[in-house]
Amino acid sequence: MKHSKDTTPEDVYVGFVRSLFLDPGILLIGACLHGIMGLMVYLRGNEPIYLVLTVLMMFAGLYRYVAMRKVQPSTITDITTAVARERYYIIAGAVQGAVIGLFSFCAVYLYSDEFSELAAVSVAMGGAITIAGRNYGSKKMVAILSLTTIGPIAIALILKGDLYNIVLGLFIVPFMIIIMKLAALVREVLFTAISEQKKATKLAQRFDRALNTMTHGLVMLGPDSRVIVANAEAAELTGVARAERLIGRTLKALLLRGAAGGLISRRDCGFIEAQLSRALREGCDRKLLVSLTNGRYLEFSAREGRDELSVITFEDVTSRVQAEEKIRTMARYDSLTGLPNRAYFHEIVAECMSTGDRERLCALAIFDLDDFKSINDTLGHPVGDGLIYAIAEKLAFFTDDDIKISRFGGDEFVIYFDRVEDENHLGMLLDGIFEGLQEEVDVAGHALRAQFSAGAVLLPVSYDDAEGMIVKADLALYEAKEKGKNSWRLFESTMDAAFRQKQMLKADLRNAVQAGSLRVVFQPIVDINSMAVVTCEALCRWDHPDLGPVSPGVFIPLAEEMGIISDISIQVLRAACEECSRWPAPIGVSVNLSARDFRCATIVDHVRDALTHSGLSPHRLEVEVTETAILDDKLSTRIYLEEIRRLGVKIALDDFGTGYSSLSYLHTLPLDKIKIDRSFLQDITSDERSLELLCGIVSLSRKLGLTITIEGVETFEQLKLLSARVKPDLLQGFLFGAALSASGIEALSKTSLPFGEDISKLKFFAGR
Repeated sequence: MKHSKDTTPEDVYVGFVRSLFLDPGILLIGACLHGIMGLMVYLRGNEPIYLVLTVLMMFAGLYRYVAMRKVQPSTITDITTAVARERYYIIAGAVQGAVIGLFSFCAVYLYSDEFSELAAVSVAMGGAITIAGRNYGSKKMVAILSLTTIGPIAIALILKGDLYNIVLGLFIVPFMIIIMKLAALVREVLFTAISEQKKATKLAQRFDRALNTMTHGLVMLGPDSRVIVANAEAAELTGVARAERLIGRTLKALLLRGAAGGLISRRDCGFIEAQLSRALREGCDRKLLVSLTNGRYLEFSAREGRDELSVITFEDVTSRVQAEEKIRTMARYDSLTGLPNRAYFHEIVAECMSTGDRERLCALAIFDLDDFKSINDTLGHPVGDGLIYAIAEKLAFFTDDDIKISRFGGDEFVIYFDRVEDENHLGMLLDGIFEGLQEEVDVAGHALRAQFSAGAVLLPVSYDDAEGMIVKADLALYEAKEKGKNSWRLFESTMDAAFRQKQMLKADLRNAVQAGSLRVVFQPIVDINSMAVVTCEALCRWDHPDLGPVSPGVFIPLAEEMGIISDISIQVLRAACEECSRWPAPIGVSVNLSARDFRCATIVDHVRDALTHSGLSPHRLEVEVTETAILDDKLSTRIYLEEIRRLGVKIALDDFGTGYSSLSYLHTLPLDKIKIDRSFLQDITSDERSLELLCGIVSLSRKLGLTITIEGVETFEQLKLLSARVKPDLLQGFLFGAALSASGIEALSKTSLPFGEDISKLKFFAGR
């Protein structure tokens, strides 16, 4: 905002007015000089008027002095006060100027003599010198003083009437203008200086604010390598009260101050100075991370500037370093146990194997918690996590310079032994770990005892392949689990061969399934009364091109492990329906479906499609489900079974009696038939209790309206007992023949079994 009566900015105008009231003592000196000059004129001319004017000049000077002393320049802070004070100043100045002008007029025109004229000119000229220098801050005051002090002399000279005095009087007028111009020039020069100073001040303030609000500490070094600029953050980071106290110090002095404060060692001090000095000397940017003894981290950056100036910044990067360390820890360590994860474990093992004696033996063992899934399923995952954490704590107890432990994920831990004397030494180490893990642990109020299986491999360090050792130890672990768990096995070369053969078998099986080269055979199921084939069970067979027939006990578990068992189930289902549709109408077929088949609702669609494409009547198809499928997801399995049953397909529970809760399924699932497992027949010819148990199961099932099939009938003695005492509905087993092709079943269905007549006679005599 500009002052309404001036083009000068308000703050500059206020400064100009403030300058009018500075050093009023000069006015007192001027008043004394004016009085002395007037008194001398009076004494020389003895004119009373001069005595009066002398008193007035002294009084006017004293009045102006006193008036200025009453005003403190510091109180002039705003435009309103400045305008009032300027007016006050002009009044006092105008009074003094008028009195001096009257004295000069009288001395030149009214009572003139040589001395009085000279005195008047001296007084006017003396005052004229101070007009511009003393009163430049007020344009009005300059004009008024010029007119009142110098103007009367010009008027007096002109009034004398002669040519010379008139010319002389007129010459004084330009002099008055020059004085006013000179005052304006002074104001302009000062205004420019003030404006530039304001700009410089504002720029300095901005620079200072920017410098002192930086999150980095900054010092600028001059050509002599001493600090010429430093900010507040630099002072704080170096423990100095004010940034000004850093000025003039060398980089070495700053670092030594840090060493004196115990933040860095003197050795580090020298290293930091050398690195930063080298960077500045070579003119390249360089960053240097320094760890302080109080746990903080500073990052120094050195940059060479222009004109032999250099800049060093340093920042507290403790939070960043801690965050990076946390990220590095998360990337390297297991979040639950704090043990090294698989990736970092590889680095650790690789580093261990790359140093030391290359001929020494090392070992690697994989520990796997037995039946961990059941703990998660029954007690919940938080308890499972607590158990894993407790096990990790126990394993960490065995860690030392030569033993490294990792959690690979889930319930699997891996231990690397960097120095092993021999196989016996490894056995002692593993037995000790097994013993330490056997102790009971309390997890959320549950007393749990962990049981492990482990596989280990012992090789020279020169083997130098951690991943290869893991593969071999994993093979040994698989062998340990196959042999009954809760033990450890050492890798043998035969395991590798078996593993490779298994992998090749898996690949061949996958190709066979994709090519549809598996075949289906059918095992007859006979009616116990007529001894005629009434249905049969579809079974899958695989004839390997090189190995010949592969047992279902081998390739079915492989298929389940590979996740392709459902593909086999669907192929068998379609083939069985196609073949059964060609058999005589009374004969049906049963197809086993795996637990994996019942994990997806598409199984219902597959059954429907197989019936549709084959044209087989639904009541001739029977689906067999195992207890394993029911245990996986009882609710979903029941829903899918009900949907299949609504298609008209019969449902049978296979291998009844092998599970721990088989009886509960008899009234909760939509079943038409149960197939009693062959294990119930093993002792019926020699153990009466086994026979009675079998009779009880058959009786119970029959009361529930279920059809009963007994599997595994292999001897005529078993057949006679079943017929005389147990009385199931259907029988299945090698006694009635091995699995046949589809044409074999068709041919068998037209004949009666050879021992059918013998069974009829037994029934006849039993009836009498």
